[in-house]
Amino acid sequence: MSALSSVSVERALALAFAAAAVIAPSLLPAQAIMLSAAPPVAPVAARAAVPYGVGEELTYKATFGGIPAGTARMRVDGIETVRGRPAYHVVFTIDGGVPFFRVRDRYESWIDVQTLASLRHRQEIHEGRYKRTTVYEIYPERGTYEEGDSVHASVAHPLDDGSFIYAIRTAGIRVGETRRDDRYFRPDRNPVVLTGLRREVVRVGAGTFVATVVRPSIKANGIFSENGEAQVWFSEDARRYPVLVKSKFAKFSLTLALQSVVSGELPVVASAATPR
Repeated sequence: MSALSSVSVERALALAFAAAAVIAPSLLPAQAIMLSAAPPVAPVAARAAVPYGVGEELTYKATFGGIPAGTARMRVDGIETVRGRPAYHVVFTIDGGVPFFRVRDRYESWIDVQTLASLRHRQEIHEGRYKRTTVYEIYPERGTYEEGDSVHASVAHPLDDGSFIYAIRTAGIRVGETRRDDRYFRPDRNPVVLTGLRREVVRVGAGTFVATVVRPSIKANGIFSENGEAQVWFSEDARRYPVLVKSKFAKFSLTLALQSVVSGELPVVASAATPR
């Protein structure tokens, strides 16, 4: 990640939310690493228990150095089939800008409903004059991912930028607990370390929440770098919403606050299929 220019507050927002999705690989339960490859068709009873559902939409507003910096949305769009596997299709969008500089980014992830491993990740980046579309095909059973015609080594039960935030919600982290893992699908960005710091009551646009404050640290530049002093507030209810993010980025303070919630319908899961 590059340093910010004087007019790229919204670029910082884009980087911030992209980094926010890379904080959660260490939060999957240890048992998840032992899950076998998913069968071609996963019935409802075979789905993993998760705290989100189709139709859920979370809307955030950001400030950067005290300046409004745009809006981001996370949505569970539906369940689609990827290479014979049912997968949650989650979409993350960013919309912000100042005169002559707009950010309109879209990140899509397809998450296996049984193993919760990433199967596909798509990035559509529109930031000022810069535009890029990249698709990653991720193969958990092979331990590889493809970018165009190139094949690269990956990790066991991989997670991508978009699926990480849902993984952290699924697993949760307790105060006083530290977790570390190498789950990001691009191995050079591992490891990720998360520490549960304390409990707090936090007030944001979406309401008042009792939350666990988590300190993320990642082997990369950006708001979750080791020197970024980032903290994330996760609600302590059944949904585990990420309600607030605070960090220092390029010597400025960054705040991402949850403004509104549309709850999705939680999947019906048989007790025998719930990860233990």
